[in-house]
Amino acid sequence: MKSAYQIIRRPVITEKGLGVKETESTLVFEVAAKATKTEVKEAVQSIFKVKVASVRTANYVGKERRRGKFTGFRPDWKKAYVKLKSGEKMPEYAQNM
Repeated sequence: MKSAYQIIRRPVITEKGLGVKETESTLVFEVAAKATKTEVKEAVQSIFKVKVASVRTANYVGKERRRGKFTGFRPDWKKAYVKLKSGEKMPEYAQNM
């Protein structure tokens, strides 16, 4: 079994991610590609000490990148939207934005 820090890679700090955090009490993370919704839920609950209501995931295909005549691809990745139960305190991982 993977540890919680191997499942949750990093928070996605974008304008949309911060907007969802404020209005819908939802956290957005980049997670391991093979992580399930249950693993993501347990990882967030253990790291941030909050209760999770639901988890939605989305898989993203890496884009093609070019450097002159050489081409390559960015890696594929997975994003998770984690909705907290009502009454839970929102963890602050992006305070200075």
